Amino acid sequence: MSGKALKREHFDAVLFDMDGVVTETAAAHAAAWKQLFDAYLTVRAQRDQTDDRPFDANADYRAYVDGKPRYDGVQSFLESRGIELPWGDPDDDSEQETICGLGNRKDAYFNAWLNDNGARVFPGTIEFLHALRGTGILMAVFSASRNMHKVLASAGLGDFFDAQVGGLEMAELGLPGKPDPAILVTCAKELRVPVDRCVVVEDAIAGVQSGRSAGAAWVIGIDREDYAEALRENGANLVVNDLSECRVDADGHIALKTTAALAPAWEQRDALEALLRERRLAVLLDYDGTLTPIVTDYRKAFLSDAMRGTLSRLAERNAVAVVSGRDLKDVQKLVGLDSVYYSGSHGFELSGPDNWNHIHEGAADYLPDLDQAEQALAARLADVPGHALERKHFSLAVHYRQVDDARAGEVASAVDEVLAGNTRLVKGLGKKVFELKPALPWDKGRAVGLLLDTLGMTGDDTVAVFIGDDITDEAAFRELRQPNVSIIVVDDDRATAADFALNDTDEVREFLDWLAQTAEGGA
Repeated sequence: MSGKALKREHFDAVLFDMDGVVTETAAAHAAAWKQLFDAYLTVRAQRDQTDDRPFDANADYRAYVDGKPRYDGVQSFLESRGIELPWGDPDDDSEQETICGLGNRKDAYFNAWLNDNGARVFPGTIEFLHALRGTGILMAVFSASRNMHKVLASAGLGDFFDAQVGGLEMAELGLPGKPDPAILVTCAKELRVPVDRCVVVEDAIAGVQSGRSAGAAWVIGIDREDYAEALRENGANLVVNDLSECRVDADGHIALKTTAALAPAWEQRDALEALLRERRLAVLLDYDGTLTPIVTDYRKAFLSDAMRGTLSRLAERNAVAVVSGRDLKDVQKLVGLDSVYYSGSHGFELSGPDNWNHIHEGAADYLPDLDQAEQALAARLADVPGHALERKHFSLAVHYRQVDDARAGEVASAVDEVLAGNTRLVKGLGKKVFELKPALPWDKGRAVGLLLDTLGMTGDDTVAVFIGDDITDEAAFRELRQPNVSIIVVDDDRATAADFALNDTDEVREFLDWLAQTAEGGA
């Protein structure tokens, strides 16, 4: 057993937290908490002149309510604002000013969301679950949410797990919430497996703490919000961004998937050729480091005539999109093909043939925040030679490739200081670049999903191939699971959700040439 692999002989079962690990409902919970507390704090401040600062759906959610039973979450957050309320009764009306009343109001907000939207399962988690099922490993799911069974049914997983312990069972058994390990011990008993023979998969710090205190064989931390170090410090043996970064082999061993261990994309040719005889093809491509080599000055990353010709040929018969962190107008100009779809600013704005376009409906509200961040960083970095601020419509890039290594830390500190003063923006990482983006649940993966929906390329008669090289491309890799194909252009060894690898942009062009020729034959 090592920090990156767990042998099958060391465990018999895997216990999954639901929200944020299995189902993509954590954001819905955070939104429901924010709707509850923002309205309550405003009313209370008008009455009692108390603190009316809005609930932070990132920081406050993680610190006070994530992973806790609903009423405990209400009490925890209110205490952080110096507010005491009577506990009340679980049967309290949602308009009553009690801990239970407010908790019931939050529950109503969440259920309204669930009825309107349904629960979505993370694609990488589904793949991981089926891989475990194929090896006969037992699985349980747990959650402090009293809506757990309803959410699982909405996601099509109502009968999938061997055991389920949710908020209703916790209340019936009188189980304390995380970080107490009681819910994990109960899951293990339901499976008739010792808890020290269980792997725990969690995205909350309190959940990782409960896994460690339970004595679990291994704890996998899911880092979806850039707090990997905190997960490790609290006991996670392995931290990944998504379960698509883990692989389960035929013997049930679990290991981290890394770029160095990926098979070459050329080994996928026979399988792709078979798929293209029956399916329509969509090809989605990053720009920098994929279609063009990384250059010292990002403004000089020009597309070669050979690569442009390959893209043009590929787009004659297939859907082709360039999905870039660059500003939309910038990437359109650099590629210069009207037959191609484009995604700029990490998916916040998109365009395509026949004047099609899409702008994220909430992004415009964050333009003043980006303006302020740009001004603040320009002042803070004025005396740091070699840095470059690249303002895009809906994001801000801080390049430090030409900054002396001894001063690179100053760039990182400046970015962190600006973000500390504005929780409406979040930091993204790239190759020698920091990205400041709206704190919205949107990324390249969601943009790719929107593009494929728009193109009608999500059915059983389609296959998508995504090629990228950077950390920001991992969101697209996570979104596109089998039979779709994710390919990374490798220049370092790190964890990845990609399926296959290419070595450089020359190999990318050769592979795209082969794809164009093969798709023509398949068509």
